[in-house]
Parts: sequence; C-alpha cells; structure tokens
Amino acid sequence: MSLIGQFGVGFYSSFLVADEVTVISKSPEDGSQNIWKSTADGSFTVSTDPRGVTLGRGTSVVLTLKEDASEFLDNSELERVVKRYSQFLQYPIKLWSSRTETVELPPEPKEEEDEEETEGEDEDDDELVAEDEDDEDEDDEPEVRTEERTVYFWKQLNDQKPVWTRRPSQVDEEEYESFYKSFTKASDSYLAKSHFRAEGEIEFDSILFVPRSAPWGLYDNYYTQKSSLALYVRRVLVADKFEDFIPRYLNFMKGLVDSNDLPLNVNREQLQKNKIMKVISKKVTRKALDMLRKLAEAEEGDDDEDEDDDEEAEDKPEDEAEGDDDDEAESEAGPSEYSKFYKEFGRSIKLGVIEDTKNRKKLVDLLRFTSIKHPETPISLSAYVEEMPEAQKNILYMSAASQTEAASSPFLERATSKGFDVLFFVENLDEYLNLNDYEDFTLQSVTKEGLDLGDGKGGDAYKEEKKEEFQELVDWLKDLYDSKVNKVEISLRLESSPLVIVTTKYGSTANMERITKGQAFGRSGGKATKVVEINPRHPVMVALKDKVVADKESQELKDYANVLFDMALIQSGFSIEEDQIETYAKRLERVVREGLAVSADAAVEPMPEFPDEEEEDEDEDEDDEDEEEELEDEEEEAAEEETEEAAEEKDEL
Repeated sequence: MSLIGQFGVGFYSSFLVADEVTVISKSPEDGSQNIWKSTADGSFTVSTDPRGVTLGRGTSVVLTLKEDASEFLDNSELERVVKRYSQFLQYPIKLWSSRTETVELPPEPKEEEDEEETEGEDEDDDELVAEDEDDEDEDDEPEVRTEERTVYFWKQLNDQKPVWTRRPSQVDEEEYESFYKSFTKASDSYLAKSHFRAEGEIEFDSILFVPRSAPWGLYDNYYTQKSSLALYVRRVLVADKFEDFIPRYLNFMKGLVDSNDLPLNVNREQLQKNKIMKVISKKVTRKALDMLRKLAEAEEGDDDEDEDDDEEAEDKPEDEAEGDDDDEAESEAGPSEYSKFYKEFGRSIKLGVIEDTKNRKKLVDLLRFTSIKHPETPISLSAYVEEMPEAQKNILYMSAASQTEAASSPFLERATSKGFDVLFFVENLDEYLNLNDYEDFTLQSVTKEGLDLGDGKGGDAYKEEKKEEFQELVDWLKDLYDSKVNKVEISLRLESSPLVIVTTKYGSTANMERITKGQAFGRSGGKATKVVEINPRHPVMVALKDKVVADKESQELKDYANVLFDMALIQSGFSIEEDQIETYAKRLERVVREGLAVSADAAVEPMPEFPDEEEEDEDEDEDDEDEEEELEDEEEEAAEEETEEAAEEKDEL
C-alpha cells in the first residue's frame, strides 16, 4: 500500500485511456502467479492465473485501450510521453520497437554451363584485343546482393542521465553542456550555471542555467509568462512550467528542481500551495541572485563576499531550516560575461528592482548604466562611487529618451567642466526604479531643481548677488512666460547655454512626461512642472537684461525671449504644445524677417493666373486643325502643278 501512495496517481490515471486494466504479478515468495483486473466500476477481481507461471518474476500491466485512445498504440507517441515525463528515472524504460536494416546476402555460385561456354570459345582468335586487367578483375568479382529486413529490439527511452543527482564535483563541463542542450532544446551553450544541493529539514537538488540570448517575446508576454524551471519529484516530471515558482523577473532562467519531500499523489494546484514549495522558491531565488552577483563581480574584479549574508541568516524564518549546501558548482565567468548577460536580460534586473522589495539591495548592485565617461560599457553604482572626485557629494544621473540626446544636453555642461560623471537613464524602466540613495550617497537628477555641484557657501553668495542684479529680468520673464512655467531662477548649472528648463524636485521629469504621453490613457496626466533657470554669465542674457531695462514693451525683445524659451524647451527634452505650434511658427517668421530686414507688412508676391486646361486643349485642337488644313491645301496645289506640267509635256510631244 505504501507503493500505491507513491505512484497511485499515475497507476489510476491509466483508466483515463483504458476500459480495462489487468495486472499480472508473480511474487518471489509465492509459487503462483496472480491476476488483478478492474474496469473502474468500483470493483476489482483477484485470481490465480490459469496459465500458470508465465512471468517467472515481476509484474505485467495490460491496458485495453478505449476507442478514442488509439494514439497510444503509436510507438512515436509513447516515446514522446515517456521522454517528457520519465526521461530521468533511475530504472530503464524500454519500448519494443522495430527498424529496417539492409543486409548483404552471400554470393550465388557460378553455374557449370557458364564454365563450359567459356571453355568452348575460339582459342585461336589472335585478333581479339586483350581487355584491361582491371576490367577482368571487375568481371571476376561476384555480384553483391542486398536485402531489407525488419529487425525487432528493445529500445531504451530514458538513456539521459540525471546529472543533478550527482555531486557537482563528479560532473565535468561537457556533461553539463550536453545536458543543457538536451534539456532546453537549445543549439548554443549557456552563459552561466549553478548546480547545488540543499540539505536540512527540506532537501532538494537543482541546476540553474542562464541562457546566452533572451527568447523571443520575453518582455512582450512578461506578465503572462510562467517560470521556465521544471519541477521533478523523485525524478518524475510534475510540471515543466510553474506559476510563481520563482519571481517573475527571473523567468528567463532555465533548469529544474528535484525534491523527494514533495507528494506525488496531489494535483498541481495543491502542490503549488504547499509550504515546502515556498521554502524551495526562496532558496532557488537566493541561489540565482548569488550566481548573477558572482558573474558581475568576476567582470569587475571584485571578490568580496556578499555583505547581506549575515542579515539574511538573521531574517530567515525558523521553519525554513534550509541548511547549508552540501555541494555546489558554478561556471567560471569570463571577463565580459556579465556585460553579455546585461545586454540580453538587463530589463529583468530593473523589473526585479521595481517588484522585489526583499531583494532590492542585491538587485541594485546588479544594475548597469552608461555615463559621460563610460558611453560604451555600462558601469555599476559601486564602480561609479569609487570613481567620484572628493568634491562630488551626490550620484548624478540624467533621464532622456536616448543616449545621444543625453550626451548633448545642456544639463551636463557644468558637471562636465568640474570633472563629474553623470549616469544616463535612457530606458523607460529607469524612470520607475525610484532610486533615492545608494550606500551613503543621494542620487540627484541633473534635470531637476536644487542641483548641488559642490559650490558651497561661495556659490550660494554668488547666486544671491546675481539674483539681485537680474531681478528685473527674472520678473519680466515670469510675466512673459506666464502659466507655461512655475518660476524663473538664476542657475549655476550652465556654462555655454543661456537658459534651460528644469522640473521641480519631486515632480515628473521631461522624459517621464514623454513616456506618459505615449501611453494609451496617459495624455491627460504626468505633466511636468517647468522651472526656467537662466545663466547670468551668458552674454545673451546680459544683453537681454540691459534691453529690458531700456524698453520692457518691445515686441522684438518678447520674440527673442520666446525663441530662447522654445530653444530651451526642446533642448531640455520637452515638446512644443499643440496649441502653441502656430504661435511658434509665426514668431520664428517675425524673427527671420527682422534678421533679413524684411518689412512685417511685406506681402507675398501674387500667384499668376493660368488658363484652364480645357481652354488650352481647345486652342491646341484649333491649332492642329489649322495645320492640317494648310497641309491639305499645299498637297492640292502640288497635285495641280504636277497635272499642269504633265499636260504641257503632252502638248509638246
């Protein structure tokens, strides 16, 4: 009965395809052979086999298939089912199969008549040409005869060895490679692996693989795709895809988990709610993140141990009782393996930062960003901190639609001149990371107000001095821009640009506004609050200040100020509002007219009148008719002249 508890579900499922199940068994302790038979009608019979002992030993199960289950009479279907669910069983599963072989038959002996005919040939015929020796040898060779025969044999279906049941130290790299390609049906090799055995109150074996390339549609179906980790119980496949087995952002992982502690005689829904599954999920998630951490550290040359190990040990629940890994093997990472991984699966790490609050710190260490000093190779936050100058107090970053836009932005001018590096957040997901600090440093956006570039008290004093000097211009610009901006301020973040448009410290960025507008239901929300910051050291702003003092009502000055605003709007990552496009175009035309000394009243040259196409066609037809009449008249005149000449010649004759 204990065996029924282990494989009872599989045995009784045979009635799904069979009308009758017959079990013939011979116990070594019993001299007779018995038959168990049932039609799933709530009863069964057990009797002595009238045929006697035909098995010798063992058990035979005979299924009388239903009419709609004839597919299981096909060897290829049986082979598919066995290889999918029982490929790694320790006991051999064999299928009675057949194949066609071509065999050679022995040559037939030459008949005596052929020999007599050969002797009776004319031996005196000296004019015969001797044949080539090779031809004679070929003629002497007997004719090879073949025949196709059907050969029957027992074909073992589960020849793939379960490498995860062995200690990692006993498995070489070629075996891992072969197993990965066979298990995942992949043509290329894996990028990294982790083979471990968990011991303690709950024991299981697991192999995790990181593919070299992301599968098609990984992020298109992100919220509906299930985990690619297969679950085995005592080497029997229970599910090849399991929902919530590991966090969704790790669904790109390939591999399996094999546990002896999970029950086989329950359905998948109940198994998924099992407490053991939650413990296994935590352990597998931690091992997966550790594998990625070591992959990243190998690239950066950082061999430090994870600082959170002690904290995790304290946070573990008492009922988890994972214990230590009995043995573990991880692939040796190359110098650029993590860069290859991040290129394919970087979005998964960012999604993990957003979704997995418990492992957020570990995932933040796995993030990579390009920057001013590292435009080609992304760097980690820890590497950025190590390169920071002493004068730099914050981690600087910039959000933009692309790296090209970010690299040419006026927001970087002062930071670049001071030798500060700025990280580029150029993916839409970067806006949702919500990174406020890392270690002891605050992350600060260069596109928002309140930027601290380490100018100290001297910078604050200089800013106050310029604020008093430019106060009249600041007030005039605020009145001119009106509701388009929240306020106008003096800026110390600019070098070569006259002004720039930043956003409020806790509001949306220009890039976030762009993302929101692109969403189906986001056009009405996500508006950024704009703040104009002017460069008091720029000659254009100095000249504009002097002009405003002389004449505040000048339309020319207003056009110049609005052109500067439009220019800064585009440079800062914003777009011109729909209701402002016509005004923007007319204003630019006025500025161009003034620059070219074209009067504002100068009218456009009128368009000349062109005749209608019908009139042109009629005129052309009349001209054609006139030409035809002229040609006809000329032909008639020529004919008359020829007639007269012929008559004259006749008279002369």
